[in-house]
Amino acid sequence: MVRLPKVNIGVVGEGVTEKYYFTHLRKIKGYKIKIKPSGFVKGKNIEYVQKKVKEFLLADMQVICAFDADVSQRNKEEKEKLAKFVNDFKDNENVIICDSLPSIEFWFLLHFKQTNRHFPNYYAIRDELRKYIPDYHKTEKYLMQDKWVKALISKQDIAINHSKSLKPGNGSYSNIYKAIKNFEK
Repeated sequence: MVRLPKVNIGVVGEGVTEKYYFTHLRKIKGYKIKIKPSGFVKGKNIEYVQKKVKEFLLADMQVICAFDADVSQRNKEEKEKLAKFVNDFKDNENVIICDSLPSIEFWFLLHFKQTNRHFPNYYAIRDELRKYIPDYHKTEKYLMQDKWVKALISKQDIAINHSKSLKPGNGSYSNIYKAIKNFEK
């Protein structure tokens, strides 16, 4: 019997939404991966993400970096830090950068609607997303439940196609599909 090697993937993100999304997705879809939720701490910045990426790389893991790019759009210093971070890891095949502008909720919206409309913040996306997932809330109590991810699963291929058609710089976007495509390998 041939044993397949374990795939260790560290998912690094800024907060509870990303943590619960990836944890539920792994469980529901049965992905044969190991997600390290220790990479998620609410409100952390790009320096924290970079530190965790380096830790996971030293542990011989592939790293998915899921973060919201909205802060970099409002703050010149954060924009420079983000650009440096992306540049530092863009050629590393073990690091997959999955940013979303303004937030991961745009990725969720792409499951239901093809748009590149610029959403100025999370609240604007939330209002649009609630047309499709009426009870969606960015609270730990809500996110701990897997029902909202189950609502997305059947439309995952649609979201991937919608997301691939978008280009950063032309409104809102999400690269979360890169993580999904990697999980599906």
